[in-house]
Amino acid sequence: MHPQTLLLKIHLCSGIGRVGELRIAEYLRQHRQSQLNLTQLCQLAQLNVTQQRQFQQSWASDTLQFILQSHQNLKILTWLDDAYPLYLRESYQPPSVLFYQGQLELLAQPALALVGARQATDYTQRVLTQFMPALVAHHVVTISGLAAGADRMAHLTTLAARGRTIAVVGTGLDGYYPRANQALQQRIATDGLVLTEYPLGSKPQRYHFPERNRIIAGLCQALCVTEARQHSGSLITANLALQANRNVLAVPGALWQPLSVGCNQLIAAGARPALSANDLLEEMSII
Repeated sequence: MHPQTLLLKIHLCSGIGRVGELRIAEYLRQHRQSQLNLTQLCQLAQLNVTQQRQFQQSWASDTLQFILQSHQNLKILTWLDDAYPLYLRESYQPPSVLFYQGQLELLAQPALALVGARQATDYTQRVLTQFMPALVAHHVVTISGLAAGADRMAHLTTLAARGRTIAVVGTGLDGYYPRANQALQQRIATDGLVLTEYPLGSKPQRYHFPERNRIIAGLCQALCVTEARQHSGSLITANLALQANRNVLAVPGALWQPLSVGCNQLIAAGARPALSANDLLEEMSII
């Protein structure tokens, strides 16, 4: 079996988990010509008895074969491919397989993650509108999660400025969440890049979104939070970026605004205030 096809089958199989996938993927990266049997896969993944049983049953099932065939025509990026981004490879638990639509070459360009509240106000929109022309002029690709609020604003503002944007989604490529973003996701799939680690048919489960956030944090050179409540998901993404040694910035806001609390706390903890596009570009070592 071709190594990339093997990784895809492992990714679609039950019982192995992300860490086990990565162990096998890294072995294959160092031993490209290896032909691994099922026992060797279990050993490399360091599966316990229960996991081995589930993995072996899934591996031999007609269901898995059907799922594998349904994914054969999708574009995939694997741990073994030269196009797999170095920044992501060095991040926390990177995906061994990504499904994508759009322009994969965008992964080679400087990337800024823009995240914020799902209830983002006009303040986020005004900030993005002010920052975007300079970012696009310096060929910065923006990354966000295609959620409501700040994510949607980031993608739309980038496209309006004739820039390029990457959406990391928490569903399969055949899913849209929220449904109102369907047209936007389809546009990004043509004019930008849509990425997901989830197979076709995957619904927007709650745990998918923090998992998606680690990919956003891993893909960027810097991350900027526009508005965020205390203990928000955006702050989790910012912390993931800090753990991955990315530069984190935050847009300061009024002390009495609940959606500014998270950003102001980030700044108090040492994040750079994002006062202009130049602040972002400097943190990305572009100017």
